[in-house]
Amino acid sequence: MTGAKTAVEWLASVAPDPEACRWEWERNPQGIALLPAGKAWDVLILRGELGYPTLDVLTRVIDQPGPVLVDFGDSRMGFFVPPGTATRWLGTGVRTAGRGTWIVVPYPGRVTGGVRWLIPPDGSGTLTDPALLELAMHEAAANLATDDDR
Repeated sequence: MTGAKTAVEWLASVAPDPEACRWEWERNPQGIALLPAGKAWDVLILRGELGYPTLDVLTRVIDQPGPVLVDFGDSRMGFFVPPGTATRWLGTGVRTAGRGTWIVVPYPGRVTGGVRWLIPPDGSGTLTDPALLELAMHEAAANLATDDDR
């Protein structure tokens, strides 16, 4: 089974009808699906200005972070984290998608005109540790503040 196929099955597994979701998703010319957050993952959504530096810090600390989405225009980035993170998140300036919310998810390996994967899911369920993500966000924000002072 290829990585993209495994990733598709992992993502579609949260849909109310995974087989119907996968069938429609594979045939959707836009290559997107609306999937519920809060089952296999939550998503922490950062502004692109903070998201990219955060991802840079994160990838220097760990080899394989969880999936990361970016929207059209790179204005927001979504980091996939363990379910339940959204309800416990206290940080400001970060939007959350958890139980009861749905997110637009592109088909892994397919280029779409809007939302796309910066780090696609590997199909194994790898997610970003929210504590590491928070530390990376703090370092990125500190670096941005230092750059602004120059």
